[in-house]
Amino acid sequence: MVSPALALAFIPFVVTLLIRYRHYFLLFYRAVVVRRLRDYLTGIPKEERAFQYVLTHAIPGDPQQILETFDQWSRHCEYLSNLGPQKGKILERLIYEKAPLTVLELGTYCGYTTILIAQSLPLGARLYTVEKDARKASVAEKVIRLAGFDDDTVELIVGHSEEVIPQLKDKYGLPRVDLVFMDHWKSCYLRDLQLLEAHDLLPEGATVLADNIIFPGAPHFLQYAKACSKYKWRIHRTSLQYFRAIPDGMAQLTYTGPQ
Repeated sequence: MVSPALALAFIPFVVTLLIRYRHYFLLFYRAVVVRRLRDYLTGIPKEERAFQYVLTHAIPGDPQQILETFDQWSRHCEYLSNLGPQKGKILERLIYEKAPLTVLELGTYCGYTTILIAQSLPLGARLYTVEKDARKASVAEKVIRLAGFDDDTVELIVGHSEEVIPQLKDKYGLPRVDLVFMDHWKSCYLRDLQLLEAHDLLPEGATVLADNIIFPGAPHFLQYAKACSKYKWRIHRTSLQYFRAIPDGMAQLTYTGPQ
């Protein structure tokens, strides 16, 4: 048994933790607790609930309005780990600067970033987006088509990235990738970057932009990018999408060629 005096001694410590990490507790509550409760009550996955909200409130064929509707849902209804407007501006600016003709997105999720990329692409460019979860890919497909993008602009590939990347050349006709956006499992970032290198999919000057490299973090990916001499790199300091008090960042790598 813990004595009352000892329990009372821990109260200031617990209160300090709650105050210091309140934003992380709130994130856990919104992302995990609320989701599981509403999944149970509705019998509908969170991503499908978000799509129904977008379908009701957004204008079909208007990509920007669809993105804003997703933002509204994520701020005021349920948390979705979309890219969000703050990071979205960094990605949009990068696309306008680089004008890539081929873009590979790893981690489609609900299609938020897919729409953002597609509406920013130069004429004649194509986006290949990979999602391993068939249920989320189904939602993303509906969102992408609702925004007005067809197969000529966006090709959605359902499968695991480690299986899809080696097939990009022969099966999907993608010889090189000008820009890669990573927003799938952070533990897969390094493996997939090395797969892209191994299959000669990165031309010199290609850009790799990786999200959430601070929270939840991708330390091995960053360590490799900094140490291998194949990349010029920089970090865009941001906050976690829809949680400005939680620090996060995006890593931008420029491939300089094999060493």
